[in-house]
Amino acid sequence: MAHTQLACEDCPVRETAACAVLTPQERQAMAAAGRTRTLARGEMLFAAGDKDAACATLISGALKVSAIDQNGNEQILALVHPAGFIGELFAPFAHHDVVALTDSRLCTFARGAIEAAVENYPALARALLRRSQDDLLATRALLELTGHASAETRLAALLDEFSRSASQSSCHATPHFDLPLTRGEIGNMLGLTIETVSRKLGEIEASGAIRRTGKRGIDVLDPALLSALSGR
Repeated sequence: MAHTQLACEDCPVRETAACAVLTPQERQAMAAAGRTRTLARGEMLFAAGDKDAACATLISGALKVSAIDQNGNEQILALVHPAGFIGELFAPFAHHDVVALTDSRLCTFARGAIEAAVENYPALARALLRRSQDDLLATRALLELTGHASAETRLAALLDEFSRSASQSSCHATPHFDLPLTRGEIGNMLGLTIETVSRKLGEIEASGAIRRTGKRGIDVLDPALLSALSGR
């Protein structure tokens, strides 16, 4: 783990993160209170129950938000992609674990600094509210997906989401990405066995929608077909 001062002018998500609504002067003032933090794969940003857990914007990489059920099993509740905001504003402690799925870089702020920024910059408050609404819709869509769709549709939808989230453009998905989750984690998230994940991944590849490269690489050969398989 490492901390460095923020360099907003070089930030790859400066146009898509919530802070994009700030003026250059407001962004400069916020940057003075923040730090860039790097996490290795598997490293925890904060754990459920942590007091004064930091708030952060993900610059690169991927994170998972998870909880442990009564039987000691991990439940992945959400994934966080670049430009995503992590943190529970005005809460006394964190409710869930947040862990890096890949080597990740974040722009972090103490909770008090974000609370002050929300008070001082109404545009930022509105942007964070919109992002929270989008996150809730994404979580609801995931719950609906895991509850009713076929195994192939669930997996195709997750692959389609990964390809869109990994893109630097809001207009189209990226043609290549690395799976941020293991097959076991995908199965956990979608309510499938590892064997089913492997089999359905092979069937989606056989359809011509994707091609697997290396251990985690995915080439999206036919975005329209992948989207169709996902039921979108």
